[in-house]
Amino acid sequence: MVFILSIVLPAYNESANVCRIYECLSEVLTAADIEYELVYVNDGSSDDTWKLIVELSKKDVHVTGVCFSRNFGKEAAILAGLTQSSGSAAVVMDSDLQHPPEVVVEMYKLWQEGYEVVEGIKRSRGKEGVVYRLSAGLFYKMMTKAMQIDMQQASDFKLLDAKVVKHILDMPERNTFFRALSSWVGFNKTFVEFDVKKRVEGETKWSKSTLIKYAIRNITAFSAIPLQMVTVSGICVFFAALALGIQTFIKYLMGRAVEGFTTVILLLLLIGSAIMISLGIIGYYLSKIYDEVKRRPTYIVSEVVK
Repeated sequence: MVFILSIVLPAYNESANVCRIYECLSEVLTAADIEYELVYVNDGSSDDTWKLIVELSKKDVHVTGVCFSRNFGKEAAILAGLTQSSGSAAVVMDSDLQHPPEVVVEMYKLWQEGYEVVEGIKRSRGKEGVVYRLSAGLFYKMMTKAMQIDMQQASDFKLLDAKVVKHILDMPERNTFFRALSSWVGFNKTFVEFDVKKRVEGETKWSKSTLIKYAIRNITAFSAIPLQMVTVSGICVFFAALALGIQTFIKYLMGRAVEGFTTVILLLLLIGSAIMISLGIIGYYLSKIYDEVKRRPTYIVSEVVK
């Protein structure tokens, strides 16, 4: 069966939404007369997510299921779904219905007009805390500066032409950041705005600690800003030490004894902290280089059903 549009659906403990997203997408795409396939990627779920995917694949030829041997993360799930997709274009979207299925049809029509990348841009971010909004804003400002590409409203919800998918999959790096890579490759691009919907069932799998780790991993994967911060902090400490040295020398010429044992201790602690933080940042980059050098697979597939 020839498919025109592949929908990649990463799923981690989404048993409450697997069937819901299937029904919504099937209804919307069938009504729009679009030949499609749904590629679910079970990212090591501990609930009935995989069982439901298998059942859907048995009753509908449009459903393909990919099961990981364990949890490898959303980035790996997206790559596995794109690898398995066979359509002339692929849409990546979440399985929790926060990405509106009806927008997929709009993306498809723009692809028919000749656009090779259709980015889903968040018109509104739904109900998010103030701290989360500020943190997300800072993260995307850093990524925008690092890449020289506007990522302020970037999301994983997007359509990619098959040749764009091929270029992304051909990239050799293992620490991938999908929404940044899809922006970096270029091609004929346009945008579609959407409102982030409220989750119908289940809870978000992204805790604060997970989001922080995700941000750090992707910043270091796509930017050298943390290493530049090491240089900046070193320069700041140098000028502080220079100013203190000049002050000490002036007091010596004036015949005044230099006091301040506490000041010396504080300076040693300050410089020592700066050195340790710098070594930590450099060590983190070295660990990422080590991961790349080992060349372990990004994910392991235990089963595929069609």
